[in-house]
Amino acid sequence: MEQWEYLTTFVKADAKNKTAGEFLKRFRPDWKNPPQYTPEAMMPELDTLGAQGWELVHMEPVAKTGKKGDVFFAGGGGSQWSNTYFCVFKRRKPFVSS
Repeated sequence: MEQWEYLTTFVKADAKNKTAGEFLKRFRPDWKNPPQYTPEAMMPELDTLGAQGWELVHMEPVAKTGKKGDVFFAGGGGSQWSNTYFCVFKRRKPFVSS
């Protein structure tokens, strides 16, 4: 029977991150000043996880993350800006015969 393992993590979009900045220069050489929180800044981290066999199955922006790993949700119709995304990945577990 096919089995899966899961990974949950927060991924931040930040073009000022050295790895993301270098990636964006190669990915979009015509883009001289990318917006700091452009979603493309997450691509190096997502690509790394994909190369490890992880498939992204869910991504959702979160307003804030707490020191205990908790997530802040805005209520009351207010707006929040965020560059942090809660991501869920899955990959097949290696088959082990009995």
